[in-house]
Amino acid sequence: MPTSTQPLVLVYGPYNADGLAELGRRFDVRHLASRDPGELSEAERGEVRAVAVAGHLPNAVMDALPALEIVGHFGVGYDGVDARHAAERGIAVTNTPDVLTEEVADTAVALVLMTVRELHHAEAHARSGEWERKGAYPLTRFSLRGKTVGIMGLGRIGLAIARRLESFGVAIRYHNRSERTDVAYPYDPSLEALAQSSDILLNVAPGGASTDKAIDAGVLRALGPDGILINVGRGSTVDEPALIDALEQGTIAAAGLDVFADEPRIPERLRNLRNTVLLPHVASASRDTRILMGNLVADNLSRWFAGEALETPVPESQDAGLTSRA
Repeated sequence: MPTSTQPLVLVYGPYNADGLAELGRRFDVRHLASRDPGELSEAERGEVRAVAVAGHLPNAVMDALPALEIVGHFGVGYDGVDARHAAERGIAVTNTPDVLTEEVADTAVALVLMTVRELHHAEAHARSGEWERKGAYPLTRFSLRGKTVGIMGLGRIGLAIARRLESFGVAIRYHNRSERTDVAYPYDPSLEALAQSSDILLNVAPGGASTDKAIDAGVLRALGPDGILINVGRGSTVDEPALIDALEQGTIAAAGLDVFADEPRIPERLRNLRNTVLLPHVASASRDTRILMGNLVADNLSRWFAGEALETPVPESQDAGLTSRA
């Protein structure tokens, strides 16, 4: 039960330590690290007015909290929260865009370079002593010279990646749900067309029903045997079994992945492939950036309870007019 007049905030599941500390400075906090709602007393359930979550929040948990007013999602992609269901219940949802844009863009470019130039294997070659025992690392099959990068999802992060890659002299193309009028990059009306016209297909698209397994066997065939897939968006956007088949059979050349379909579980077949770079979802994982993300979650909750406009409400909340408590 709360011990002060501050709202009770339920932190649901594992949560960034700095973000948890910031919430604790502003609110009464109940951390349900186990994700087991049964640990909450009936009185506590009736007192919870906000939830902070980094990942999945089941509708059943939202529905079990009768006083819930707002959900603060730690992360820009909020597909783990049913924001439409929340809106129907009058619950606002916020996320943390912008503050992680530059960090994710940096990681995406690093993942491109690692995958194209096999830098992870070259580093292992040096570290293991094979350079001395066996000689120089073999020349890599690919370079960035003359390449075209097709970006799936030219939003904030996609644009930041595109601007960085332009400095490498690559050509940029993109595919969105609709064509942008404020960029000069060529637009492809379908994902398959984008793959066909690109050497490197770079996914930054969010998860959800509209992008589920959008990068399928047909798109991978269009990318072709010299093509490379980079994914820093969501694992759900890729048909993972089709990707594994494509990598094993040479349908595409390589893949650099920071996200997976069933994290943290990565299929053994994928882990065993040499033509991959696999990162454990670290695109925004610097302490500096995570502090900014945690502060933004807390700021949104503070704004809500102060009757001020939310800083980053998600579109579903905006459409429902859930942008402030007043």
